[in-house]
Amino acid sequence: MMTVNETITLEDQIAKIAALIPQGYRLVTMTSVDCGEHFDIYYHFDRNYELHNLKLELPKGTALPSISSVCPCAFVIENEMQDLFGITISGMELDFCKHFILNEDAPEKPFCRVPGVAVSTVEVKGEQK
Repeated sequence: MMTVNETITLEDQIAKIAALIPQGYRLVTMTSVDCGEHFDIYYHFDRNYELHNLKLELPKGTALPSISSVCPCAFVIENEMQDLFGITISGMELDFCKHFILNEDAPEKPFCRVPGVAVSTVEVKGEQK
């Protein structure tokens, strides 16, 4: 189970993340979750083998400010998020314009929910869960 250490907003996102770096935290990865009307964006940082997780709720259609000015390695994850979820990331240090891992003929936003389509059961080795 993941513990969210802090909920952040678009207004304080860069300041909160920038404050972690001098404390010895390093960016591990970011996670996007399509929640229907919004995306939950999780920032995962590590210090001394302990994760520190930040959560930001991003309304769909809103640009997410890049953290690559504070964490340069974030450009990889941010480009993946643009490709797979269609999230626009503003101010990226290196922007592949939604063609970082997807080919030009690939489906757009393949990790987003499709309206009206849901999974109600999953079969695992003959069992339904």
